[in-house]
Amino acid sequence: MRRGFALNRNRRGRRRGLRRRGGGFRWKIMLVFAVGAAGYYFANQKEVPFTGRKQLRTMKPAAEMQLGLQSYRQILSDSQVRTRGPIVDKVREIGADIARAAEPEDPGFKWAFNVIDSNQVNAFALPGGYTAVYTGIIPVAANDDGLAAIMGHEVAHALARHGAERMAQQNMQRIVGAGVSLGAGGMDIGAQRAVMGVFGGISKYGFALPFSRSHESEADYIGLILMARACYDPREAPRLWDRMKQAGGGGAPPEFQSTHPSPETRIADFRKNMPMAIDIYNERCPNKIR
Repeated sequence: MRRGFALNRNRRGRRRGLRRRGGGFRWKIMLVFAVGAAGYYFANQKEVPFTGRKQLRTMKPAAEMQLGLQSYRQILSDSQVRTRGPIVDKVREIGADIARAAEPEDPGFKWAFNVIDSNQVNAFALPGGYTAVYTGIIPVAANDDGLAAIMGHEVAHALARHGAERMAQQNMQRIVGAGVSLGAGGMDIGAQRAVMGVFGGISKYGFALPFSRSHESEADYIGLILMARACYDPREAPRLWDRMKQAGGGGAPPEFQSTHPSPETRIADFRKNMPMAIDIYNERCPNKIR
């Protein structure tokens, strides 16, 4: 009898253990990490030049610029860089104009403008002002104003410190993700996977992609100001994006699944901000045809 009682008790204990291991979500743990993420967010707020938006940023400017320089050197060493020619001269001329236009908000960047031989329809500016234009985008730019719109947009990403902001956002996502993972740790494996899958979807579609699109829209806005200040016709910006749309050939994912706003959204935003840009252009460039 005693042996049978002991066996039954052991079985009941094992069942209770299984129930504990397959328990519910531990919200108290999640709350601790959520509070930590909120503290991290509010303790590291900085202001974006031109727009005044508050952004999450933790990296010091010197460290950010050093990372930008290292990445730039690596990209150039792995690429076919043009060192002379009309395109190089034009990119450097427009780059210098835009850099001068950015001077009131320039945090001390070491501007560099290079041309990379590639069919990519692309350009970039890294932290520190390290900028490159791929030859594949030159036909889409079509003219000096179009090229200024492209370069102004890329320089705007650097001025708005979007790279450092993305890194800080990723850190915050990791904090929250750790809280979700530990909070789900008492659940069975299937439930844990389901919770982490939901978190991944919310993180991607509710946080990462919308922030990326907001960065692109902010860079469009700042870039429009820069090209107008530099005396390039801002009215070319929506025309450029109409050409970019044609060059893309269709097949783009829906906007909510993309890191970039749709061309239609960008064109509409440019038109909404155009009166402001025209005012800047007319004030700064009285000798230009309006």
